[in-house]
Amino acid sequence: CVACVVSTNMIEQAQAQRPVVPGTGVELTGVADDFEDAQWRYIPNNPKSTEDIDKNQRGPLGKSVNGRWYEGIKRGHPDVVERVATPPGGIPGSTGSMLLRSKFTGIPGRASGTMHQDDFICNIHNRLGRRIDISEAPSVTTRVFLPPVAQWENRSGPHFGFRLGLETTAMIEQEVGIFKRKVEELGNEIYWPGMFIEFESKDHPSRDSDYAYLRIRSNKNGGDFRGPQITTTGWWTLGMSVTPDGMVHYYASPGVEELTEDDYITSQFPYNYRAERMRTFFYNICSADDGQRWSTSFIIDDPKVYLLRPKGGIQTAGRPTRQQR
Repeated sequence: CVACVVSTNMIEQAQAQRPVVPGTGVELTGVADDFEDAQWRYIPNNPKSTEDIDKNQRGPLGKSVNGRWYEGIKRGHPDVVERVATPPGGIPGSTGSMLLRSKFTGIPGRASGTMHQDDFICNIHNRLGRRIDISEAPSVTTRVFLPPVAQWENRSGPHFGFRLGLETTAMIEQEVGIFKRKVEELGNEIYWPGMFIEFESKDHPSRDSDYAYLRIRSNKNGGDFRGPQITTTGWWTLGMSVTPDGMVHYYASPGVEELTEDDYITSQFPYNYRAERMRTFFYNICSADDGQRWSTSFIIDDPKVYLLRPKGGIQTAGRPTRQQR
């Protein structure tokens, strides 16, 4: 029910702190990437991990030579992680960006015919040596290049994700004792809110034209919901911020310009959690995993992490990038 979703969102936003536009504050240095190094290289250490499917981690895991990216243990990395020339219309002066695509998003070389996804994870918490406290009001921005629709995988469903890795204290199921009895106890819960690029193909019986939109994860009940329609391909800027009350704020805009208040989409407590720490951000590449079709090729550039209220001991770019109004 669209009306119910809108009503719920308005109630949550009314109780929230004022959203922080992603990119507000000072930039963290030594994390994220600009892909400008012509020697940038990713070492896949294949076959990749598929712990979520068959409990197989298949170490050692893939990683970038510069130490800023790594393969997720849960779902593995994209089949192709390659530095490419920045497509036209990108950030002025950018010469390098990152191409991500996959064919086997499930178990390597074993097509399932069921949609799966790969992860490309930024190594923030290891490079900083700690999680980012939500009192620092962190935010992340990224540029994403959407190819012409004719080049998309002809499949209705999610094609790409941009997500945060957040932590909170919650009741979680744990195994205790020699008999591994399952009990619910307070513990550290990790969750992954974000935005997906969702595609509805004109070949689907319910549509007469191709259609794409941003799907938001999630509302307080854990349900995804529709965000804005994607009306143009080419470069987009996506961003998320987390305010000290633990709420996540979502922004998006076509082009590569910095995000503004006009690009605001929604504010949510995903899964009814209030974030306490941020550990990372990451990308998802999704495909049909049928052994024949490649995923849509997405290109990312210049992801950055910002803190509005940085604590001591963190290396930053040294000056505010935007004053919060």
